[in-house]
Amino acid sequence: MSQIGILGAGTWGIALARMLANSEHDVTVWSALGQEIDQLEKNRIHPKLPGVSIPVEVGFTKSIEDVCKDKDILIFAVPSVYIRATAVQSLPYVRTGQIVVSVAKGIERETLFTMTEVIEDVFRKEKPGTSVRLVALSGPTHAEEVALDMPTAIVSACEDISTAEKVQDIFMNTCMRVYTNPDIKGAELCGALKNIIALASGILTGLGYGDNTRAALITRGLAEITRLGVAMGCLEQTFYGLTGIGDLIVTATSMHSRNNCCGQYIGQGMTTKGAVEKVGMVVEGINAIPAAMELMKKYDVDMPIIKAVNLVVNYGKSARETVNQLMLREKKNELRGQSELEYLNI
Repeated sequence: MSQIGILGAGTWGIALARMLANSEHDVTVWSALGQEIDQLEKNRIHPKLPGVSIPVEVGFTKSIEDVCKDKDILIFAVPSVYIRATAVQSLPYVRTGQIVVSVAKGIERETLFTMTEVIEDVFRKEKPGTSVRLVALSGPTHAEEVALDMPTAIVSACEDISTAEKVQDIFMNTCMRVYTNPDIKGAELCGALKNIIALASGILTGLGYGDNTRAALITRGLAEITRLGVAMGCLEQTFYGLTGIGDLIVTATSMHSRNNCCGQYIGQGMTTKGAVEKVGMVVEGINAIPAAMELMKKYDVDMPIIKAVNLVVNYGKSARETVNQLMLREKKNELRGQSELEYLNI
């Protein structure tokens, strides 16, 4: 049995808490919102996970000290925009060598850091000498299905394979199959940017387009994300795995996807602000767009779909007109960097 602290009581944090407690781990959940903790502790139900009961074995606390101290692993399950502030709050109570798992998906706008890089940056600056072992846990994992014990596969990404395997051992059960991958930056980049493509997928659905359009978007969206990732030094194979194409497929097609739903509202003519309010939860794809635009410029990578989403979401450009312009871009060869004749060695 492992001692596990979860920072964040959203749907993903609660789904993981339930799963880990059912695997006989000792789990404590913290939230910065005291009222949220009171309601969860009293009702044992998360309002966004109707019909799913939280085991009595899951503990709740309003004390960040209690959730952090003497834990085998700490899970950061807050939205990406709160990762830095939560890391700062946890500083006094995190020991050297602590395994810290991030399940948030995003890129910090100001620094262009992934979520584990944000946590590392906080500890390096604010508590020199305290070294933590950072893991990104990512993949096609909607909380709504994990909470119902549906079979799910995920990736434990860490440069230190022994740490990745430790997390793999803790999370692996009959409902969740866990793979390891040393390419933590690639895994986190996939997790952040696929949300933008999922926004685009929702917009296309809102416009009334069908499966052909969505399949083309997912395929070319993955090509854009992969180009950027390789330029940043990530492993290309990561983008064809669970954290890449796997997570992209589920986020761009599922009814559970906040990004997909938000995009549908925008495609139907709603403003971005109105769409986010209607979703009622954090839409990470919206938060990721500014950082994606900066990374595109920094690494000189062409990402026309993400640029198009930025125009529609942040500048109010007509979604239908933007799709037409994407379709009429200059002709391209699908085989990057070579002609068909070169490919065939003719």
